[in-house]
Amino acid sequence: MTRRQDVAAIALFIGLAVFLPDSASAQIAIRGETVYTMAGPPLKDGVIIIAGGKIQAVGPAAQTPIPEKMKTLQAKVVTPGLIDAHTVVGLTGYMNQDQDQDELDINDPVQPELRAIDSYNPQERLVEWIRGFGITTIHTGHAPGALISGQTLITKTTGNTVEESLLRPVAMVAVTLGDDARAKGKDAEKKPPGTRSKAIAMLRENLVKTRDYLRKQDLPDVSKRPDRDLKLDILARVLRGELPLLVTVHRATDIDSALRVADEFKIKMVLDGAAESYLVIDQIKAAGVPVIIHASMHRAGMGETENISFETAAKLRHAGIPVALQSGFESYVPKTRVALYEAAIAASNGLTFEEALGTITLEAAKILGIADRVGSLEVGKDGDVALYDGDPFEYTSHCIGVIINGRVVSETPR
Repeated sequence: MTRRQDVAAIALFIGLAVFLPDSASAQIAIRGETVYTMAGPPLKDGVIIIAGGKIQAVGPAAQTPIPEKMKTLQAKVVTPGLIDAHTVVGLTGYMNQDQDQDELDINDPVQPELRAIDSYNPQERLVEWIRGFGITTIHTGHAPGALISGQTLITKTTGNTVEESLLRPVAMVAVTLGDDARAKGKDAEKKPPGTRSKAIAMLRENLVKTRDYLRKQDLPDVSKRPDRDLKLDILARVLRGELPLLVTVHRATDIDSALRVADEFKIKMVLDGAAESYLVIDQIKAAGVPVIIHASMHRAGMGETENISFETAAKLRHAGIPVALQSGFESYVPKTRVALYEAAIAASNGLTFEEALGTITLEAAKILGIADRVGSLEVGKDGDVALYDGDPFEYTSHCIGVIINGRVVSETPR
């Protein structure tokens, strides 16, 4: 080691000691043959130093000395912890039985007051399962299938309680348009919405009602102010621009309808699923709306996803539209896909390796509004890292290590 490197190592060690005066066990180093920081070009023989749950240093091994005796993990490929931009894991469970299915309530088509935080189970085995593939952050909550099915949250895939892992208790409000928004269950034909027009009318009606609710809350005469309404409270946050609507929609015509609503009420919106989004690229780009595309391997049925395409992610991204990928929701066991493999399919259909990796790291973090914490390996960000024994998009490769907030949560190859 040169004198300069020796001085750098001493300075780094002192910095770590100051940062963590009583917890040497919270210091860890990762060395990778290739490190994809997503903040610049990949690093060959790169090193990441984590202390106190945060990244303290990132760089080539020759310039980033590892303090003596610091625990060090090694891998062929190192990436930021992966992000599943939309799932229902934690509300839906692996057993596929009534007692672990809390992702959708069909008793009322409009239930924005349903909080994901009240149903999310951080100890659900599906959470552990996807974590083993390198998924460290998920955007999860109420599923598509009702006009307004409830709220979503953003959390790390660790912790014994939801509070331990939470990034955002309320992230978005889940909306469904198109055929999936139609009423379901007993006597469905007698319940609204029964058509696309009715669904849009009901959505607009609730937003108009919310706008009036907000106006009345500011009345000088306190006695004339409305009583608190949980439905309208959460929709008020949408109208104030605090929360986006997460609109699951597939047909191009329904995407147009969603964009009209966003423009009419000047609200933030994220399109979800969007099987035919490649048919309305100009409209989506003009609206400035990001898209969390359906899982790449989503089954192309005879319904609204019949025109699904493996190339959608590439077409939208290359048009300048922010794009992330997701695992989605499966109605059968094991109830979820793995976002890592969905990105691998996108990488084989028009996206470069790093573009595909971005859909489940930095680009996903930007769309979810959490890029200040996760999505790339940069100094000051959370110590969330995934380690692989080969190309992570190759089916024969394994995730050999997962670190969340600087703590090793998995070393079992998967």
